[in-house]
Amino acid sequence: MTERRGFVAYYRVSTRGQGSSGLGIEAQRAAVASYLGGKAPQVVAEFTEIESGKRNDRPALEKALVTARVHQAALVVAKVDRLTRSVGFLSRLLEGGVDVRFADLPAVEGPTGRFMLQQMAAVAELEAGMISSRTKAALAAAKARGKKLGGSRGASVSQAAQEAGRNVQVDQARRRAIDLAPLLNELRSSGSNTPRLLAAALNARGIPTARGRARWSATQVARIEARLRTALSS
Repeated sequence: MTERRGFVAYYRVSTRGQGSSGLGIEAQRAAVASYLGGKAPQVVAEFTEIESGKRNDRPALEKALVTARVHQAALVVAKVDRLTRSVGFLSRLLEGGVDVRFADLPAVEGPTGRFMLQQMAAVAELEAGMISSRTKAALAAAKARGKKLGGSRGASVSQAAQEAGRNVQVDQARRRAIDLAPLLNELRSSGSNTPRLLAAALNARGIPTARGRARWSATQVARIEARLRTALSS
């Protein structure tokens, strides 16, 4: 299991007026501080979204997710009701590949937290009017995939599962490389222009490897760079 290295705090207010005045954000920050207080963990970064609840573009959330993945930290949100009204928020969190914590529901984390997000997303979709037709279509698609195994031409279920697992690992490795790209560029511009120097710089900053280890090697950095070249050329 990957060791979590601190937390990334995410706050959201609905209007620019609230954002400039601090109304709402301070209460969220206090809730997060109360949740984290007893454990005295490292807060890697804080991000504040100032957006209308009806919009789906969430630049601060995207930055928070990238930061959480780079540092292998958990994302902590002050209140569940900051999320429940937006399908876009919930979808991004489910697809973000990070552990999400809720300050007002401290017992909900890990697989339980993900399950809760899935249920919240389902309710939000229902309230938005996306009801039976999508459910029927999804069930029909799942049934079709069960028969044809997604076009795998007769491959066994175990073979299909193994292939799916490999695809997930490849996608995670590619996303990890893309997340690290801005930091690697910054380090190169500061003179760390070889895999060995980049590894030393990453270690100095405390950035964990993909498996949560504390030390980078030149070989690992070279693999990241190779994945980046592949991603840019595709």
